[in-house]
Amino acid sequence: MKDNVMTLNITSWILGIVIFAIGVLNLVLVHPVPGLVFLILSLLYIPQTDAQLRGKLGFSIPLAIKIILGLVSIWFTLGVSDLGDMLDKL
Repeated sequence: MKDNVMTLNITSWILGIVIFAIGVLNLVLVHPVPGLVFLILSLLYIPQTDAQLRGKLGFSIPLAIKIILGLVSIWFTLGVSDLGDMLDKL
């Protein structure tokens, strides 16, 4: 059980850091609005925020939904957004 919780925490932190980095890059290179959206979205992945959400509202977002949301965000950023075009030119 402890290994399962550790895996969930590591996965959440990795996705949170990746989404945060995408947010910072969007904020600096593209436009502030998508950057702020990604920065706020990255807070959902931090385990402490998840615990506070569970404590205040009585539920938390399941890991499967977090992973799907993270993959869609990364896919959107690299495939459709202006940041993906900037990265392609490098």
